[in-house]
Amino acid sequence: MQLEGKVAVVTGGSLGIGAGVARRLAAEGAAVALDYYSHRDAADGVAASITAAGGKALVVQADVAQVADVQRLISQAVSRFGRLDILVNNAGVEQPAPFESVTEQQWDHQIAVDLKGAFFAAQAAWRQFVAQGGGGVIINISSVHEELPMVGNSVYCAAKGGLRMLTRTLASEVARHNVRIVNIGPGAIATPINQITLDDPARKAALLSEIPLKRIGTPEDIANAVVWLASDQASYVTGTSLFVDGGLMIYAGSL
Repeated sequence: MQLEGKVAVVTGGSLGIGAGVARRLAAEGAAVALDYYSHRDAADGVAASITAAGGKALVVQADVAQVADVQRLISQAVSRFGRLDILVNNAGVEQPAPFESVTEQQWDHQIAVDLKGAFFAAQAAWRQFVAQGGGGVIINISSVHEELPMVGNSVYCAAKGGLRMLTRTLASEVARHNVRIVNIGPGAIATPINQITLDDPARKAALLSEIPLKRIGTPEDIANAVVWLASDQASYVTGTSLFVDGGLMIYAGSL
């Protein structure tokens, strides 16, 4: 197991990509603290599947848009498991809307969850890494839309674009303590956030036409990349984005 003895925190760990990441990290030997915002039953189900397989899991309710909640999440993970080695900033929201109709509330909410939350979770994790010594890894679940425009989703794209620059900037700042920070940019993944598209044959066909590998990704595809980036095999990787998208970003070059 690549992560035996490690401790990981996964935000938004109750559903979709977060749930897949939490299970995969645990399967590789990590103790996992996963947070949820409102889906307590789903989070408990993920934790139960981890412990049933012989792993260690902790469920914490937290709103990543609130700095105090993020700090409490990290603190509770350390209190339970004794240390922290991996942070996966997965929690995110997407509220597509035409630019002209975006409200202040929509802007504030998406930026708070998708960018502010990742920033302050990274800060809390970094402080723990420094306090305990030995370095650590921060993995942000971003999106192909940190680089690829998406009409009608300007706030989401702005948040993910900000996350890209945040990662590139922080990488040089945290490296002195042997801390790495990397983005993963998922493409089209079979999660609840994409269910409307996946349930519409015409929209799904249009999406598949832009993906060279001609399939929708799975949470396990992203989880596999997380495990690799969190492991010593990726010890020379920091400050960059890894797109896990079936080749979707190839389309970006034709825009």
